[in-house]
Amino acid sequence: MDYDSGNPFARILRGELPCVKVYEDEHTLAMMDIMPQAEGHVLVLPKEPAAELFALSDDGAAACIRTTKKVAAAVKAALGSPGIMVAQFNGAAAGQTVPHVHFHIVPRQQAAPLKPHASAQADIGELQALAARIIAALDGAASAS
Repeated sequence: MDYDSGNPFARILRGELPCVKVYEDEHTLAMMDIMPQAEGHVLVLPKEPAAELFALSDDGAAACIRTTKKVAAAVKAALGSPGIMVAQFNGAAAGQTVPHVHFHIVPRQQAAPLKPHASAQADIGELQALAARIIAALDGAASAS
């Protein structure tokens, strides 16, 4: 799959579209999914342009995993979730809806159903409130270390 620099995540990374940011470093951005499958659903994307994991550099992949691990722990703490699902799709046949590598962090409650992937837009105010809780958990983890 060729990389389309006009995809929504590329536009977010360039500051052309808004997002509800949770975390950012030199190599990655974590933001609330605007069409979450569960409350607290976060996306982690590399700043490196790559449509699929196979096109991402080893350094870019490592940076994504570090950020995914860090943010997933904060999501778990902030929402009190007993489980966290981490998913990454490659290609439309696998369910990828935006052609830019990204990792899904989805908090899970026992037997709670997930909303369909990319089906309904969430209220931005609710996403901002959830992001604040996750950011607080990230800040708490950073000050504890």
